Amino acid sequence: MCDKDHFEEDLEKYIRAGRVTRRDFGGLTAGVGLAMMLPQAANAQAVTEKDVEIKTPDGTCDAYFVHPQSGAHAAVLVWPDILGLRPAFRQMGKRLAESGYSVLTVNPFYRGKRAPVIPTGAAFDAATRAIVMPLAQQLNATTHVADAKAFIGWLDQQPQVDKSRKIGTTGYCMGGPITMRTAASVADRVGAAASFHGGGLVTQNADSPHLLVAQMKAQYLFAVAENDDMREPEAKNVLRDTFAKAKLDAEIEVYPAAHGWCPPDSQVYDMAQAEKAWSRMLVLFERALA
Repeated sequence: MCDKDHFEEDLEKYIRAGRVTRRDFGGLTAGVGLAMMLPQAANAQAVTEKDVEIKTPDGTCDAYFVHPQSGAHAAVLVWPDILGLRPAFRQMGKRLAESGYSVLTVNPFYRGKRAPVIPTGAAFDAATRAIVMPLAQQLNATTHVADAKAFIGWLDQQPQVDKSRKIGTTGYCMGGPITMRTAASVADRVGAAASFHGGGLVTQNADSPHLLVAQMKAQYLFAVAENDDMREPEAKNVLRDTFAKAKLDAEIEVYPAAHGWCPPDSQVYDMAQAEKAWSRMLVLFERALA
């Protein structure tokens, strides 16, 4: 769904329908404006944040690690969308940490470029696509699994992570299928996963993420964009059937919002629906990562 034709076509439809407006994030300073858009977590905890570097089989990944100032907590691994690790995802990671989790948000494109890979506030236009598409094409099922194992291994070495509790993972856009490969490849550690407007969850390929469900032990949240559902209406049904056969809990819902509605710097950001999806994620984590 991150291809040029579908994104621009759907964006124009949503603008004409008055459901989104053209937004300019270019004037936002790194983190400040975005933080103002995100409601504060209820009973927010004070947190500590830092940039970290993680060794993987393919090099060194730059990432953002944020956690409550005291104690050890359940960990969450965050896979950003196709625009990568940037101020919006740092703010989202920090907000999740304020709810009591030790959160690692990674730069999935570290093999080719350190974060941020695009200028702050950049739209998903031709110039941005020219940067991110070649980086995304370097990733595949093999790199997803290798990275998942490396990142979870790193988390389990941190004193701020309670290793007696399961780990959660979240993914947006291209990060959705990566959560499924994470949950399958490190099944004994991943207890909950959430995909927000994930693309390519159900395909005809031999390495389709949905074929890995039998290997998982995680409870799941799939928050599906309505325009993605219009193009692939059977995907949600395949997911429901697959999780039911595996006897795993999966909340699968089509949201009345466009692909990309969750990050606050998105051109189609929908605050009401983003907050609903966020709240459902918190419910899942409270239940599954206890």
